[in-house]
Amino acid sequence: MSDSVTFKLDGRDVAVPKGWTVMQAARRENVHIPHFCYHDGLSVAGVCRFCMVKVEGRPKMEIACNLLATEGMVVETTSDDVKQAHKWGLEFHLVNHPLDCPICDQAGECELQNSYMKVGKYKSEMHRPKVLKPKNLDVGSQLILDTERCILCSRCVRFEEEVTKTNGLGIFDRGDRAIIGTYAEEKIEHNYQENLVDICPVGAFTSKEFRFKQRVWFLEEKDSICNGCSTGCHISMHGKSNELRYYRVKPKHSAVNGHWMCDEGRHSYRYLNPEERLSRWWYKDNMNERIAGGKDEGLSILARKLKDTNIDEIALLVSAHQTNEEYEALLAYFVKELGISKVYQWRQDHEDINAFDGILLRGDRNPNTLGLQNALTKFGLKAEVKNEFEKCLLSGAKVVIALCPESPQSFPELKEHLAKLSEMPFVSAWSAHYLPEEIETISHTVPLKGFVEKRGSFTNHEGNIGELSDPFPAVIHGAVDVCEMIESLRELMG
Repeated sequence: MSDSVTFKLDGRDVAVPKGWTVMQAARRENVHIPHFCYHDGLSVAGVCRFCMVKVEGRPKMEIACNLLATEGMVVETTSDDVKQAHKWGLEFHLVNHPLDCPICDQAGECELQNSYMKVGKYKSEMHRPKVLKPKNLDVGSQLILDTERCILCSRCVRFEEEVTKTNGLGIFDRGDRAIIGTYAEEKIEHNYQENLVDICPVGAFTSKEFRFKQRVWFLEEKDSICNGCSTGCHISMHGKSNELRYYRVKPKHSAVNGHWMCDEGRHSYRYLNPEERLSRWWYKDNMNERIAGGKDEGLSILARKLKDTNIDEIALLVSAHQTNEEYEALLAYFVKELGISKVYQWRQDHEDINAFDGILLRGDRNPNTLGLQNALTKFGLKAEVKNEFEKCLLSGAKVVIALCPESPQSFPELKEHLAKLSEMPFVSAWSAHYLPEEIETISHTVPLKGFVEKRGSFTNHEGNIGELSDPFPAVIHGAVDVCEMIESLRELMG
């Protein structure tokens, strides 16, 4: 018995697994069927009635999202009567929708706008006044809700029921008075709020962080991997190279994270912007005065210090925030070539790496724990996930190369640890983040590129490798990655 069915879709034969809907088949075949309530990551609701198609031999049109593909059926998505149905469906969705596109954050990525350009473009026949509904409602720590814009697709309600299982939203009242809202004036407080902004096809849910910050068509979008925890969600970073600034993070659909990502991961863009970054090479002169200099002088000082120090008095302190390629370069040079044996892992003082919220966020707040373990093993070092920060402090090392954790939000002890490191004889802190009081007491600092500014890869908790393949230009002039640092040191030290 066959596990697939073959049917005709706009005149061509299409074979799909048994149980697939016409909507699923159309999306796989790049056949556009306009829709609002359907979403790949949610159950089928069939409430927008916009995805109408014509099935040969049936008297009425049917919704593609809930129409099972069957053997031999003939489906039309572009016939005149189907187009007419789409136009009327769109007309009814726009009956009470406010004409505030010029000030709506969803402009540029709004499915109402996109659908109007594809199947609309006609004179409205609705003349009754629009029904006014509550606007600018504070419904969560990350969310603003404008119920006037809502088309009651129910995506947000299903997300709360099916993904977070918090059931924080419902549809209240009836007819054209129906609205989406929270229960008993409660607010949505979970860590996946901004997914509601992503799945809203209009501008009903908007992000407090991104609201009125930028028009989306001015933003560049580059794929990357989230550095917030060991899940390794696939993401897209949205920024402006000409301004050297980042504005938001969105999930990119993948087998690792599906359609979603947590709000903590979304906030990683905050720590990549210039005001949060280590912007200069700093070092101390012979009089112990702190000097802001350039890359060449900073490299020379570090190279001289390494040359003048016994190998057994040099240590590496390595966090699990760098890429696989950076660990390879670092250990190949310092361990294999120079013979350094003091290599310490830098992790949080108190962490439960096995913790998991049941959706995506893990207790291991490092993006490349497994990648670091693999590198340590490769170079003959003991590989065991543990915090060796205190061991480094007591190692007697006179020179420490410290690869700092990149994100302070996922490493709350960073400030305290830097203060302790400053008491050691000479520490070269390679860091993307800037903590004024602590970093300024360190002997030597190197501004690193952020994770979205370099090429490489992370290995997540399951061993899946996520590629950082499309970097933004570094927002800090003179910032380097670890591979570039090693290459420069090798040249200077011969």
